Order: sequence, then structure tokens, then C-alpha cells
Amino acid sequence: MDDNNDISVEELKALIESGESFNFYDVRNTDEYEEDNLGAKLIPLGELPHRIDELESIKGEHIYIHCRSGARSGRAKQYLEMEGFENVHNVLGGILAYREL
Repeated sequence: MDDNNDISVEELKALIESGESFNFYDVRNTDEYEEDNLGAKLIPLGELPHRIDELESIKGEHIYIHCRSGARSGRAKQYLEMEGFENVHNVLGGILAYREL
């Protein structure tokens, strides 16, 4: 798998602060999301296969995914790539790294 699409939390912060709208998803569980989130749309990793149709309309666009540490979002990225999504970016280090900025 090609990992050069991944982005750092610094790059994510710049994207958020730019004020531009972008496709941003959180694949953590609902309770984690309710406790702390970055404003991404929540699609828990386990629900992704059942909710992939929600992403079909943005298939050709850049999609940024994060979780707590980067592991679940890495799996979500792999899954989406297998489904034909080409511009998926995993946020390395996840929300834990982001909160340390």
C-alpha cells in the first residue's frame, strides 16, 4: 500500500485553520467522539462497510480520516482504497497527537 497520502497533525491543523471546507471523517466510537472531537463527521470504523454509500458522491475528492492514534483510520483508509477511493489521507497519530500540538 502506498502511504505517502498520509498527513501529519500539523498539516491537519493548517487545513482546519484555513477555514476551507474539506471531507473530514472520524472513525472512532460514538462515546470517544462525544468526549472530544475535531469537528469531523463520525462514521465508526465498524459501521464503515454499511455506510460507504454516504461517501460515494465524494469518491474522487480528497478524504481525510482520523481516529485516536491513527490505527483505526489506517484500516479505514485501506478499506476505502480497496473500494476504489484513491485520495484517502490518514491523519498520523490521530487525535492524541493533535491535542499535543
